[in-house]
Amino acid sequence: MRAFVTGTTGLLGSNLTRALLQAGYEVRGLVRSKEKAVRVFKDAAGVEFITGDMDNVAGFAPALAGCDVLFHAAAYFREYYQPGDHKGTLEKINVQGTIDLLIAAEKHGVSRAIHTSSSGVIGKKENGDPGDESTPPDEFASSNLYFASKVSAELAIGRFLKERSLPVVMILPGWMWGPGDAAPTGSGQLVLDFLKRKLPGVIDGGASLVDARDVAAAMVALAGKGRSGERYIVGGPHLDFTQIFTVLEKVTGVPAPTRRIPYALSAAVGFASENWARLTGKSALITFEGVRTMHAKKAVDSTKAIRELGATFRPFEETVKDEVEWFRANAYS
Repeated sequence: MRAFVTGTTGLLGSNLTRALLQAGYEVRGLVRSKEKAVRVFKDAAGVEFITGDMDNVAGFAPALAGCDVLFHAAAYFREYYQPGDHKGTLEKINVQGTIDLLIAAEKHGVSRAIHTSSSGVIGKKENGDPGDESTPPDEFASSNLYFASKVSAELAIGRFLKERSLPVVMILPGWMWGPGDAAPTGSGQLVLDFLKRKLPGVIDGGASLVDARDVAAAMVALAGKGRSGERYIVGGPHLDFTQIFTVLEKVTGVPAPTRRIPYALSAAVGFASENWARLTGKSALITFEGVRTMHAKKAVDSTKAIRELGATFRPFEETVKDEVEWFRANAYS
């Protein structure tokens, strides 16, 4: 079996690629930089790197030929949580790029596609319980433009399935953590800032946290078990920042910040950090959208993935330990 993976060097994509290799797949991985890919996979054989970008699917589409399953893990995500106008790029990459990719996959004989959405498209149930696959988006999924792009992509996939024959299954991960976060993503940067004692305090927020390796394992299972058109939440347990920092302190030995930062103050800091980033051209330590996302404290229900895919969730402490060790081994801290 041969798999085609987009976003191969990302947190999810790199762990997915390794899970596929372990499961006996040959892998073709879409990368923007072959040099970076070689660094990320210096310990992994059996990956064929395809240079390309999701803003030009036609440029790499012929490499889909001969692949059995497409795993679409690439997205315009990390960049959204930095200053700038991202709406057009989110639409181009996350929505239109996804449909262009699925059309190309069908044209070149791929037999199945797994699309990575986000648990951010799931609202809370009316009684306040965590949302599941049947729970519609809430207003937050509209105002957060990244989540909104994932809602639009899911709707576009629904239209695609009415007109085309390629089976498509969707996975909706929670906030992903884990080793291999080369970018790093927001979670990885949080770990690095914690290690360097750059965090000013504890913000009022939390989320459903999941190890990227557990999401990858569920995606491999989807290749054989998932039903076309279905959505599977792989969200993990909900933790607030006090719980997150407690685990980080235990694993690293670095004292956790104790000062409580009210939401209004953290939002103001986010605005100020974004403005400073615009002036200096540097990355913002914290952004208003990131603060707002965490303050929503949304939890999700992964029962369906557990029941149908055998999804499991390793302890958060294990995830943090492995992530910190990976950062230290790769000279990030």
